[in-house]
Amino acid sequence: MIETLANPLAARDHARAMAGTVVEAMPVIPPAADDLPAGVSTADLLWEETVAPGGYATRRLSRGSRLRLIDVNGDACASLMVFNAEMPTERLNVADTVKVQWNAYLGAGKLLLSDMGRALMTLVEDQAETHDTFCGTSNSATNAAKYGDGSNSGAYPNGRDRFILGAAKHGLTRRDVHPCVNLFKGARIEADGAITPLVGPYDAGRSLTLRAEMDVIIVIANCPHVLDPRPDYTVTPLRLTAWRGPVTPEDDIYRNATPEGLRAFQNVEDYHRR
Repeated sequence: MIETLANPLAARDHARAMAGTVVEAMPVIPPAADDLPAGVSTADLLWEETVAPGGYATRRLSRGSRLRLIDVNGDACASLMVFNAEMPTERLNVADTVKVQWNAYLGAGKLLLSDMGRALMTLVEDQAETHDTFCGTSNSATNAAKYGDGSNSGAYPNGRDRFILGAAKHGLTRRDVHPCVNLFKGARIEADGAITPLVGPYDAGRSLTLRAEMDVIIVIANCPHVLDPRPDYTVTPLRLTAWRGPVTPEDDIYRNATPEGLRAFQNVEDYHRR
């Protein structure tokens, strides 16, 4: 095979022969899915992709879009960064997400807040209820110490370097990689301050859905949780599906659930009033 591919014409023929090959982890272009929620038209489908273990994905989503994440086999870890697509210097602020909502544990109805006090996304459905706003993601040093080569080209990619690759696709750099939230893997703070990782494995097929409250850039890394106590690099595929949806109305239950959340939505509405 190596000798064959050393010939440019043979390499071209081999590459063309791969057209139409379908593997478990890949984008589906054009997007297609046969399990969209009731009332969602296939014409509104924006994105369908399965992220490999150790992989990453990124996309710009318009205001009102829904993003469904599915933990296909019960051991995915979706580390998530979010940016304001129009002005990426505004991005997810995990500290404000926690303190403004008086709650460090994400679930249905919780908001992902920016450093400008605006709601970037809302967690509108949640079958998992094991998420983490404390620990961040892995880096090359943590993965090298635990597994081996943790670089992007190594056998055990880390979350931070995957974020750098995803951010670069939108003209962003290493300095734009900010603290993330981890979805599907949780962490509990004990009375004495100790952190207990809640990493499963869990039942296959758990899902959650996020609603974009602004035009956003999302970057997702699917790497083992940084506090996963298992000695092996353990993570399974993550499925992503996005579709168009309406902008959040004024009578939305989550918009009006708390005074703090309402203000975050009002800040969004003021931003779009320009």
